[in-house]
Amino acid sequence: MGSAVIVDIVRTGSGKGKPGGALSGIHPVNLLAQTLRALLERNDLDPATIDDVIAGCVSQAGEQTLNIARNAILAAGLPESVPGTTVDRQCGSSQQAVHFAAQGVLAGAYDIVVACGVESMSRVPMGYSSVDQDPNRGPLSARYPEGLIGQGVSAELIAARWNLDRETLDEYSARSHQRAAQVTEAGGFQREIVPITVDGRVHDTDQTLRASTTVEGLSGLKPSFVDDRLQQRFPEINWSITPGNSSPLTDAASAALIMSEKKASELGLTPRARFTDFAVTGSDPLLMLTGVIPATEKVLKRSGLSIDDIDAYEVNEAFAPVPLAWLKDLKADPEKLNPRGGAIALGHALGASGVRLLATLVNHLEDTGGRYGLQTMCEGGGMANATIIERI
Repeated sequence: MGSAVIVDIVRTGSGKGKPGGALSGIHPVNLLAQTLRALLERNDLDPATIDDVIAGCVSQAGEQTLNIARNAILAAGLPESVPGTTVDRQCGSSQQAVHFAAQGVLAGAYDIVVACGVESMSRVPMGYSSVDQDPNRGPLSARYPEGLIGQGVSAELIAARWNLDRETLDEYSARSHQRAAQVTEAGGFQREIVPITVDGRVHDTDQTLRASTTVEGLSGLKPSFVDDRLQQRFPEINWSITPGNSSPLTDAASAALIMSEKKASELGLTPRARFTDFAVTGSDPLLMLTGVIPATEKVLKRSGLSIDDIDAYEVNEAFAPVPLAWLKDLKADPEKLNPRGGAIALGHALGASGVRLLATLVNHLEDTGGRYGLQTMCEGGGMANATIIERI
């Protein structure tokens, strides 16, 4: 069997996911279209040779509905012969797009494929797609009679059950901003960020990053999810999740050019990394965000690698307790965890985040000479994806 490789991978800078954010003035179709064009122009690739475009997007409603992958292909001026499809595995949507793309290459179904993602949380807010209807509470009430809970409360439960106090969460969150700020100052994100033009101006930085963040500043923020009814149901909760130790609402897009190693050689393109293994798993939908632990264990077992063989880990910072609980259970090296900062600083644009993490991971391995990188993403409903790549 041949191998599937990443020839190139890009992302936009993050925009605050609310009206007035740096990317709130651009239609999400056009945001993804500009990202796709930038990826292809960087590699001088004939777009007619693309077998498929697979896009992750969570809130598939309003401007993000009717298969945003296909709409972005057409808006980008790609040939009408290029197909596209949109997938939803919640926060792992574009990571799943990467899995489908690479697995299609490995299966011989694709030679060249683009895996990408987009989310405009300023224009299509979280929850908008349910149109005030009930997608799961009623249908799942027989199995979960007390009801499922929101992700913020799930994060509170993780913090309580893994003995992660408020100070620990805030310290980790400040570190995320500090690490991301150091990389930004050194120009370390320049290879992965492509400029986006919005209303005649260019956006090419991470607007969600706050270089001045301190533990002292974070300590003054009020908890976001305090609920007296849920306190009775879960008396162990200490209410320590705040806007400062959570990922911010974000607008962004990302895209990866994936192909067989043979095709890359034929085209004279130099691969940057190859896929080693993949895993996806379900987990307790009440805790919801802990799937990163069994997903990591599963992908390591499949690959025959140990956690110590991995040179860098990207564990999505949806909330600070998630990577910290992962770190405890995997007994991993904290210095290798999100070494360039994570979603708390760089933003979490839901459908775009999986490829964003992968872009950061590829560039970090290149800059440090590392060989293996692991990425894992917690997902709504209790799931997680995990991916291992090898730098070439």
